[in-house]
Amino acid sequence: MCFQSKNRPHLRGEYNVYSTFQSHEPEFDYLKSLEIEEKINKIRWLPQQNAAHFLLSTNGKTSPSGFSVDLANELGQYLGKKIQIEEMSYSALINALMSKKVDLIISSMTITEDRLQQVDFSDPYASSHLSLLINANSPVNTPEDLDNKDVKIAVKKGTTGHIFVEKNYPNAQILAFEKDSEAIMEVAQGRTDAFIYDVYTIHKNHLLNPNTTKVYLSAVNEGGQEQWGIALRKNETELKKGVNDFIKEIKSNGQLDNLVDSHLADMKKIFDENNLEFFF
Repeated sequence: MCFQSKNRPHLRGEYNVYSTFQSHEPEFDYLKSLEIEEKINKIRWLPQQNAAHFLLSTNGKTSPSGFSVDLANELGQYLGKKIQIEEMSYSALINALMSKKVDLIISSMTITEDRLQQVDFSDPYASSHLSLLINANSPVNTPEDLDNKDVKIAVKKGTTGHIFVEKNYPNAQILAFEKDSEAIMEVAQGRTDAFIYDVYTIHKNHLLNPNTTKVYLSAVNEGGQEQWGIALRKNETELKKGVNDFIKEIKSNGQLDNLVDSHLADMKKIFDENNLEFFF
């Protein structure tokens, strides 16, 4: 998620936000079929009389929702700012931030040394690790099976998973996609062997595709946990302080726990059952 301005001046007291989002209705999930994905691809942002609010057309089925969306709205309330939510490809986020098309990125973005060369980050608000979604019929079972010329690995373009695969599996065939949904579909339909991404997304989509996928849920990446932060432009001192104060407060007052309970309680239970460290 990132705050986005769509090439127009900010109004006073307003930030604009990009977000990935998911449906309120379980059956309306773009990972389940090409037909449903086609419907999602018809999403268009509608003209806005008040640019600080969002409208979208999704055949009346859904609206932006999820943990990151609620986190952004809570941040907006804390900062006293209005929020606009839009969709953008992950690989375009940092360029959009640096060119001032967006103000903040809240999109499960890992804090890395390379990214810190371009942008700044808040204090971490969550952590995760990379795991594998594997086609059920693939000979791949563990990370040790990946560095093979006959193995096809799907990655989401610009993510730490993409960088990790290029560095550690030079002999594999690497297929980069703009959307994680595209990579997941490639695995589920047997066109690639594995997709490397954060453990939450991997396990969630294995549950959506139990007959065509298997998982490796332990950390693929050395060092395990990756820290997620809210990205912002360098030298935004006042904004960074406000964001960090917000993160500190929601961790201490139970607000973050409430968001987790609202959106991720089932997943937290699964993590506990598998002795995996949860995000928050």
